Amino acid sequence: MRLYDSLRQGKNDFVPRDGDHVTMYVCGPTVYNYVHLGNARPYVLSLVAKRYFESQGLGVTLVENITDIDDRIINKAAAEGRTWREVAEEFAGAYVEDTDRLGLGRPDVEPYATEHIAEIIELIEGLIGAGHAYVADGDVYFDVDSYPPYGKLSRQQIAEMRHGARITPGEVKDDPLDFALWKAAKPGEPQWDSPWGPGRPGWHIECSAMSLKYLGPGFDIHGGGRDLIFPHHENEIAQAEGAGRDFARFWMHNGMLNTREEKMSKSIGNIFLLREALKLYKPEALICFFLSSHYRSSIEFSHESLDESTQQVERLKNLFRAMEDYLGAAAGGTSGDTDTAVDRDATDVALTEVMASHRDEFNEALADDLNTAAALATVFAAARVVNAALDEGRVSADTIEKTREGLLTMAHILGLNAVAEAQREVPADVLLMAADRRRMRLERNFVEADRLRDEILARGYEVRDTAGGFKVIEAE
Repeated sequence: MRLYDSLRQGKNDFVPRDGDHVTMYVCGPTVYNYVHLGNARPYVLSLVAKRYFESQGLGVTLVENITDIDDRIINKAAAEGRTWREVAEEFAGAYVEDTDRLGLGRPDVEPYATEHIAEIIELIEGLIGAGHAYVADGDVYFDVDSYPPYGKLSRQQIAEMRHGARITPGEVKDDPLDFALWKAAKPGEPQWDSPWGPGRPGWHIECSAMSLKYLGPGFDIHGGGRDLIFPHHENEIAQAEGAGRDFARFWMHNGMLNTREEKMSKSIGNIFLLREALKLYKPEALICFFLSSHYRSSIEFSHESLDESTQQVERLKNLFRAMEDYLGAAAGGTSGDTDTAVDRDATDVALTEVMASHRDEFNEALADDLNTAAALATVFAAARVVNAALDEGRVSADTIEKTREGLLTMAHILGLNAVAEAQREVPADVLLMAADRRRMRLERNFVEADRLRDEILARGYEVRDTAGGFKVIEAE
């Protein structure tokens, strides 16, 4: 496998630090509001990456933090007359609830910043001891000048960054580029005890502390949105390496979700909340939308794009329904009654070879910097071939069963396994009526067949005849 590393700015061979186990850290949300679709993209990417690694026989530890203390949380609480903890708990719960509905599972560890104050203080003490941080009136700042590699991730020079930088009123740092590791408590703000007096951690230090705690030095992958490269990820590197710890070996940054060529952002106000999107679109349609572009590319949000993704997953659902119907018809002895053994053997061999080729293309796409767009295109190409084979009806049930399992494996890796469960949405008695209707047609009892068709239609479903049997789908 080759992954693009933002630090080295190129694709490099990926070999896990621990041989057969992948270690990943992805920056999660700051919980002062509901998460929007832009927040959901790295979440989807990380869980799909985890599924892909696991499909290759690797173990995975995926850590995604939740920032539950921040100026924005404090400000929102003050504006609404609530405590910071009430705000953080409400929106952390909403974040878990909303992302749960995507059906991708959860990261292995979801640490909260406020539960790791001890680790944060320990890391800050190490930076002070190494001469990379200093105390000023209860605040602690990282001394950027003390760390010459600063700017290597974002490809910036310290002198260039300093131009135009300013010290915010109230800050007592020595240099405009220095950033807060610990903030002295202000009246009414949350606080924890520290060697420098009561206060709270800065934003950047929490991710360095938590990633190193759960994954250890030199962990494999650090992910997050491209907007976090500077200053957040730049500062994470400085903090970890300044304390003498190896940090992430690969940096994976996803592109932004844009609306009208602007990044989706709460501050801009052009957001589309994940929970609102899930009222309009099924989870698998949203996942398909995210995966239809390479993760490093920006995505343009539009309802037209989501409608297209909805149609794509519906076609996959219909295919899995058709395969189930075909297998059911074969079990009932009503599939392919006029086919010869030669016809079946030839079709079986051809379909098996085509599916093997598509599976190879699928794996090659994901091994090439997790190219989900190419992998998804391969799934749709395979689906068209299988649909054609089902319509012709000259394929054995055994081959269709193996084909179904192959498609299900690919769908699962991409987080689209819900499409394979679509046939379960059709009630059992409706499927029985469809099988009876098929039998009536074979017996040329068209009056009874039509009656059953109308009864099925009245239940909200439609039966479509194929050469290999029938399909039952939701009526349009």
